[in-house]
Amino acid sequence: MGAISVLNIVLRLAVWFLLTADFSLPNIIIGIAIAFLLPGNRKSSSTLKDWLRILWEIILAIPQAYLEAIEIIFRPHNDEDFIRKRVKPERSLGLVFLDIFLITFTPKTIVTKYDEEGWYEIHRVKRKVSNK
Repeated sequence: MGAISVLNIVLRLAVWFLLTADFSLPNIIIGIAIAFLLPGNRKSSSTLKDWLRILWEIILAIPQAYLEAIEIIFRPHNDEDFIRKRVKPERSLGLVFLDIFLITFTPKTIVTKYDEEGWYEIHRVKRKVSNK
């Protein structure tokens, strides 16, 4: 079992515990069983470098999320739009999940659609630019 497989199992367990919020022994056993029984993604290969990069981006997003929340409180964002962002090539499903988590983690953006052709549709709020 490689490092990437271990990261995929850890991600599955983390999602399981976030969904159930139960750390009892039976729930831990069920979570481990589900993490191992879910089919893997064989079509794309991710590297440890990709995983470390996205985890670092998530760490950096934490202070950004706080700053955006404070900015929205004191300077309301009255405008919104949708943008499309290209998914990085050959992303595993675990990395796509983490990409979506990263985009949605900050208060100004949320992924509304993941296109199987390789695009994220992102809704974002922004300050209205005044034309004086």
